[in-house]
Amino acid sequence: MTPTLSALHVFPIKSCAALAPTEAVVEPRGLVGDRRWMVVDEHGGLLSARKHPRMTLVRTHEVDGGVSVEAPGMPALVVRAHADATARRTATVWGSTVDARAADPSADAWISEVLGRPAHFAYMDEAAHRPVDPAFGRDGDVVSFADGFPLLLISQAALDALNAKLATPVPMLRFRPNLVVAGTDPHAEDGWRRVRIGGIAFDVVKPCARCVLTTVDFTRGELDPGGEPLRTLIGYRRSPDGVTFGQNLIPRGTGTLRVGDAVEVLEHS
Repeated sequence: MTPTLSALHVFPIKSCAALAPTEAVVEPRGLVGDRRWMVVDEHGGLLSARKHPRMTLVRTHEVDGGVSVEAPGMPALVVRAHADATARRTATVWGSTVDARAADPSADAWISEVLGRPAHFAYMDEAAHRPVDPAFGRDGDVVSFADGFPLLLISQAALDALNAKLATPVPMLRFRPNLVVAGTDPHAEDGWRRVRIGGIAFDVVKPCARCVLTTVDFTRGELDPGGEPLRTLIGYRRSPDGVTFGQNLIPRGTGTLRVGDAVEVLEHS
């Protein structure tokens, strides 16, 4: 059976809800529109669903010039970058600091009310630059506000194998991948080094280490009281890289991906 791209996920705002388009454009930083927005504190530090699980209840829709947001008990709002392109805000994610564009003040007031604390939106515009860790990428490789790499890929079989071990199955979105691949053995992606999807080549550069974010039930905006699925993953997916699930990718071209595209393994590790 030929592996195929079975799902695409775009996360307009880091730690918030996903979109599931049937096609998406790949650019050097990842899928267009993916994690170009991030929520930060008054010092520019990342605010994420790891400590603020309610963020997963923020639903998003891309609109012209910004992103529409909704949350329980809150009015809908269109978040846009500040009208003044020189209005910048420092945004730091996992030790990487970006000179990002500030958002309109109304957006900051909205997310502050959602989280019950001072918070701000930061936008990665074309002037913002964040390089990939040079230990894993090439000169010129860049990334959005994703944890470290432009795209994350997971095989559907990996999730199916995990769910077979759980009392209550979890959805794929607990792991927040951009690309889901069907038609493989569980964790086949662990043995891939280069793949081609929809005519675009990707380097498979590093396993994705998992954290408490996988335990956030995004339908309720709360942590799973049993610590699942991380508790179960610790039992069989622990490695020198941590508890891993999925692989990080760097694109080596641009173009459009479509659900149903063939996934060709160009090189095994």
